[in-house]
Amino acid sequence: MKRLLTLLLLFAIGVMLPFGCSSTSGNQPQVLNIYNYATYVAPEAIAQFEKENNVKIQYDTFENSDALYAKLKQGNPGYDVIFPADYMVKIMAGENIIEPLNVNNIPNIKNLDSRFINQTFDPENKYSLPYQWGTMGIGYNLKATKGEIDSWAAMFDPKYAGKIAWQDDARYTFAGVLMYLGFDPNTTNPEEINKARDLLIKNKNLVATFVPDTGQTVLAQGEVNLTMEWSGDIFQVMQENSNLRYAIPKEGTILFSDNMAIPKGAPHKELAEKFINFILQPEVGAKISNFIHFGSPNKAAIEQGLIDPKDLKNPQIYPPTEVFGKMKFLQDVGKATALYDRAWTEVKASAGK
Repeated sequence: MKRLLTLLLLFAIGVMLPFGCSSTSGNQPQVLNIYNYATYVAPEAIAQFEKENNVKIQYDTFENSDALYAKLKQGNPGYDVIFPADYMVKIMAGENIIEPLNVNNIPNIKNLDSRFINQTFDPENKYSLPYQWGTMGIGYNLKATKGEIDSWAAMFDPKYAGKIAWQDDARYTFAGVLMYLGFDPNTTNPEEINKARDLLIKNKNLVATFVPDTGQTVLAQGEVNLTMEWSGDIFQVMQENSNLRYAIPKEGTILFSDNMAIPKGAPHKELAEKFINFILQPEVGAKISNFIHFGSPNKAAIEQGLIDPKDLKNPQIYPPTEVFGKMKFLQDVGKATALYDRAWTEVKASAGK
């Protein structure tokens, strides 16, 4: 499977290099330390940057933005480039966890689609630049559902009892449930958050598991028939199983933009900016999007015909305007985060009973 292939290739191109090594004596290459999701890059792109710049890349992985935040909150252990989600950029910038970018070193910013820059989570892109984008939706097995899925309602259908997986992430799972109930996924209203909590608890017996960004794996292995998961992750496993599908629920869903940023105290800040500029080349951005099947924020790559036509024409990867308008970014909800955390603790506690 491509997921396994990606990990094997990353291992082969230097994942297991000594962390933090940065000697440049003689022909010894520098090491650029990257912290990203697994299976979220084209190994060819990593190898190309290494070759062109006499650099070795140490590629460590995290499961979600909360794990990334927890790691960096304690102090940067030596990372140069990290990949936080949209709302997490605002949080990390506010807590002085990430460095301002020197955009003079990143001229390829000109290639980006205006829809993905100057967002509210990082006005003027002072701290971050977009990497990939996509949606959170429902991955499902058509053979099991015996019909197309188009609504969050399927995640509460008793006929799929014991075969449903939600994300093991408070904000994203609550976002899907809130949108199903007709509420804002960024609500700070305790009553609305609690209604979402109560619906999840009421239907706890339908849930097989809460997955840490591995919904595509349990779906592909037949452990569940429906899973809340990221678009590109489902499209990767669809290549090996023709029965699998992905749906953007009609009630709307979360639109995400994962971003490239430089953590405070990065050992190689200029090299990190060089890497970000490299990723924003049309050919490189397209290479990554074509491999992982997420949306590209690189407008130049699209205009130059570098994106796989099958992906570009797929409305589940590049939604039409009317669908795009129903999607929202997660926002930092400030003190209301505690409401989500408390509600989530109650959901998880009930699932074990």
